[in-house]
Amino acid sequence: MQIPAWLAGEYPFAPKSLVTASGARMSYVDEGPRRDEAVLMLHGNPTWSFYYRTLVDALAPTMRCIAPDHIGMGLSEKPENYDYTLATRIADVEGLVASLKLSRVHLVVHDWGGAIGFGFAARHPGLIGRVTVLNTAAFASTRIPARIALCKAPLIGPLLVRGLNGFAGPATWMSMQRRSLTKNERAGFLFPYNSWANRVAVSAFVRDIPLDASHRSWAALAEVEQGLRHFRDRPAMIVWGGRDFCFNDSFLAKWREVLPQAAVHRLADAGHYVLEDARDEVVPRVAAFLGGA
Repeated sequence: MQIPAWLAGEYPFAPKSLVTASGARMSYVDEGPRRDEAVLMLHGNPTWSFYYRTLVDALAPTMRCIAPDHIGMGLSEKPENYDYTLATRIADVEGLVASLKLSRVHLVVHDWGGAIGFGFAARHPGLIGRVTVLNTAAFASTRIPARIALCKAPLIGPLLVRGLNGFAGPATWMSMQRRSLTKNERAGFLFPYNSWANRVAVSAFVRDIPLDASHRSWAALAEVEQGLRHFRDRPAMIVWGGRDFCFNDSFLAKWREVLPQAAVHRLADAGHYVLEDARDEVVPRVAAFLGGA
């Protein structure tokens, strides 16, 4: 997808691309000094690298920033029949990092980015430096909000998510609590998801949420959770929107157990898109933390 002029004002990058091992084109932002140490920013559903644009701007003068769009998301290719599973997502990120020949990776993860990022990290713990967690999970849970369960349901789920844009669209206001997105910000989040075909992975991400051991991604998520033990000795920070409709404070409590060394900043009035919702507070805090690496 081409970046129109109005979007370039919000997203002033020239993304690069990589063909994954599964044969799809992945778009990714690569800004900052050409080093083998980088901050890897992994988004979730239904966002894309657009979510990290202000953090990239803050860090890029001194640190290399890598922000991929998962296959089917953002500016990446959106094949109808890709293997849209957690295991493939992890492998895609693994391939990207290998292609860039990075020797040190600092993680920033949000939403599905948590499971994907820590899945990659567990396979390469020696690469991982600092870790920033933003309203996400990387462990099993049987809890799912009713509105997401509806989007996950057979038949009606794809009709809602792909046909009516009933996931990405509502997320632009449900995920914001401190403020409302501007017209261009909202349009930026939704730009890649303008048709049934272009919402294929938005729907696939919802269907890939594992709630019990019978789900195809349960084993992969269990492996991710087991790997979290490797990172109890890493500098870590958790920034949490306290008014998240999906990842509520029960998930934050689990993160406190998983990463007991982490500095925790809970923003009581911020929503799921915490980096966007509380941008003026969160971006400088995360940038200062990562800049101390």
